[in-house]
Amino acid sequence: QVQLVESGGGLVQVGGSLRLSCAAPGRTFISTAMGWFRQAVGKEREFVAAVSWSGGTTYYIDSVKSRFTISRDNAKNTVYLQMNSLKPEDTAVYYCAVLVEWPRTAGSWGQGTQVTVSS
Repeated sequence: QVQLVESGGGLVQVGGSLRLSCAAPGRTFISTAMGWFRQAVGKEREFVAAVSWSGGTTYYIDSVKSRFTISRDNAKNTVYLQMNSLKPEDTAVYYCAVLVEWPRTAGSWGQGTQVTVSS
């Protein structure tokens, strides 16, 4: 399995922004699609966004479209999730994952990073 390390979470006010990063130290995932998922307290983990191996194709759940942007820098083995106009319902632990099937089926997971949006 690929080790994934997320960072960039934190506490932000409603309407604020955060950028999450997901790195694979010492590994390359240039040939794999990648995704972001999230899990709020008391809820199941849900898919948020996916990006193809080239970065040319993206896919989002409706609730984050126009607010979140997934991207990747294959030279840095890093995937990003830019989150704007954050809402309290975005509060969750965010996980990145290697996708084994486009666009929502994950293989390897990271440890997660907490995002808290305060109202």
